[in-house]
Amino acid sequence: MKYYSEEHQWVEIEGDSGKVGITRFAADELGELSYVELPKVGSSYKQGDPLCVVESVKAASDVFMPVSGKIVEVNTKLETTPELMNDEPEGAGWICVITDLIPDELEKLMDGEKYQAFLEESK
Repeated sequence: MKYYSEEHQWVEIEGDSGKVGITRFAADELGELSYVELPKVGSSYKQGDPLCVVESVKAASDVFMPVSGKIVEVNTKLETTPELMNDEPEGAGWICVITDLIPDELEKLMDGEKYQAFLEESK
């Protein structure tokens, strides 16, 4: 199941791990990405911590961790093709895979339907 934060990040839970990325809304707001500073494998983050930095023609922006966890894999394709985050933000443009999730924190996030309603309310 995929969960969304108010900061426009998502985590898709697959068994005991989760894949993390930014939403289509975030990708559109950021503009064309030119650089992604990936987190380090083995690092642990708390929910809401800055996870990585993305740079676009508009500005540099932090991406925040939607749920606490430990980085076990990063999407190294983003090092040479950061535009994957623009083209497929909720697919091939994922940032990292995490373990050691705290299930209770998922309750603070939104499912897809609630996230779409959140976007509508924000307009």
